[in-house]
Amino acid sequence: MSKTAPMVPNALALADAIDRSAPLALLRQRLKDSSRRFAAIQSCLPDLLKPHVAPGPIDDEGWTLFAANASVAAKLRHLQPAIEARLADQGYAKAGVRIKARSG
Repeated sequence: MSKTAPMVPNALALADAIDRSAPLALLRQRLKDSSRRFAAIQSCLPDLLKPHVAPGPIDDEGWTLFAANASVAAKLRHLQPAIEARLADQGYAKAGVRIKARSG
């Protein structure tokens, strides 16, 4: 008795599926924008601080930077004016930068 392979419709590539979905395409665009902003501010961050900072989400109210802990968040808050100035210099719309410490 031979088994036949199951019939599978033409699969859609993940990237194509994302592009065809407006909410997923917006999410993809915001992720890329967050990564570009993070790259733009790297020169504002001290080398010892860089491994402890991660880009976060962008929404209509601003952009979030995640700090590994409260101490890193405090230092980022001191750097916030320089970070926002760098973003403005790079042509990003004036939007606030939120700094959040990750817990646990």
